[in-house]
Amino acid sequence: MRLTTKGRFAVTAMIDLALRQGKGPVTLSGISQRQAISLSYLEQLFGKLRRHEIVESIRGPGGGYSLARRADKVTVADIIIAVDEPLDATQCGGKENCHGADAATGTRCMTHELWATLNEKMVDYLDSVSLQDLVDQQKQKNSEQNVVHVHRPHAAAGQN
Repeated sequence: MRLTTKGRFAVTAMIDLALRQGKGPVTLSGISQRQAISLSYLEQLFGKLRRHEIVESIRGPGGGYSLARRADKVTVADIIIAVDEPLDATQCGGKENCHGADAATGTRCMTHELWATLNEKMVDYLDSVSLQDLVDQQKQKNSEQNVVHVHRPHAAAGQN
């Protein structure tokens, strides 16, 4: 069980968008170039994000996308759910028929509760991380990379 590229790309694109908030609408072609994500794939993802009112589109020259709500009000879970990313570690997709495709005759596997609990924990965690948290992490990482370290050689012992 892992997130597919759909969820990963959607979160990455949303961080890119949120980093540029306040500078006008952000184009999908810009996100596509910066993040190496197919433009047509971004169009599909952003259509879903727009329908879930996470982003809004601005048409016309100078148009693009912006956040429909503040970054601290958008969670990673919101983004992943919006793009139809399944968050399910169970073998049965939560239908409790792990040992058979037919819900009437299938039975739960012995580890069903383990994986169902993991699902709950994943959603709880992803719901606790806001887009703003990720933007702040990215800004911190970028500022640390831009720090210039100056190393000065120490005077050799005995030289004055």
